[in-house]
Amino acid sequence: MPLERRLIQAGRHAVIILLGIAMLYPVLWLVLSSFKPNHLIFNSSGLIPEVFTLDHYVNGWKGLQGVSFGRFFSNSLVISILSVIGNVVSCSLAAYAFSRLKFRLKGLWFSIMLVTIMLPYHVTLVPQYIMYNELHWINTYFPLILPKWLAHDSFFILLMVQFIRGIPRELDESATIDGCGQAQIFFRIVVPLLVPALITTSIFTFIWSWDDFFSQMIYLSKIDLFTVQLGIRSLFDPSGQSDWGALLAMSTLSLLPVTIIFLLFQRYFLEGIATTGLK
Repeated sequence: MPLERRLIQAGRHAVIILLGIAMLYPVLWLVLSSFKPNHLIFNSSGLIPEVFTLDHYVNGWKGLQGVSFGRFFSNSLVISILSVIGNVVSCSLAAYAFSRLKFRLKGLWFSIMLVTIMLPYHVTLVPQYIMYNELHWINTYFPLILPKWLAHDSFFILLMVQFIRGIPRELDESATIDGCGQAQIFFRIVVPLLVPALITTSIFTFIWSWDDFFSQMIYLSKIDLFTVQLGIRSLFDPSGQSDWGALLAMSTLSLLPVTIIFLLFQRYFLEGIATTGLK
C-alpha cells in the first residue's frame, strides 16, 4: 500500500477515535464522578477521582421515603419485560396480516398505520390521558403496558412487514400444499425466519421502555409505583440541596441493563437491521 494512502487511512482512524472519545466522555464523567465525594464532583477538574468512595451507591440504593431503588428497578423491569412481550406478539401478528393475508381495504389500513408513525406523541397525549382517567387507570401500569399488546408501535409493524416481504412466498405455498393453515404457516415458517427482526424489536422496546420518562411522569405519581427514571428525577431538588453523588450513582446503575442487553444481542440486532427489506 502506498505511503500516502496509509497516511490518509491513519488520519481517518485518528479522527474516528477522537470523535469516539468525545462521545464517550460524558458517560465516563458520569461513571467516574459517582465515586467522588460530593464536594469534589464539580470542584475537581480531573476525570479520575482523587478520592474513591462507595457511599453514594449505598445511600442512593436506600431510595426515598422508605422505598428503595431495588423497588424502582423491579418496577422498571416489569414494565419493560411486559412491553417487550406485548410488542413482539402483537406487532408480529399485525405485520403478518399486512404482508401475507388478503382483506378489504388492506392498503387503506396500512396507510393509516403509516400515518400514525408521523404523529408526535404529544398530539395524542391529552385524549389518551382523558380516556385512561375515565377507565381509572391513572397510577397503574396499564397505560404504559396495554398499548404494546395492541400493536401500538407502528414502527415495529413496518419493520416486520418489510422483513416478512423478503421471505419467499414459495415457502407458504409449499406449507399450504402440505395441509398447513395460516396459523401453522405463521408459527412454523414465518416466526423462525423472523427471529432477527423479533430480537431487534425486543431490544428497541426494552431500551425505550426502560429509558421512558415522560409517559411514566404523566401516569405515575405514587412513589411505590415509581420506575428508575422517576426515582432518579426525585433525587434532584431544584429548590434545595440535591444529593448529586447518589443521583450519579443511580444513573450509572440505570445504564447497566440496557448496556448488557445490547452487548448480548448486538449480533442479532445488526442482522435484523441489515436484512430488513432485502429480497
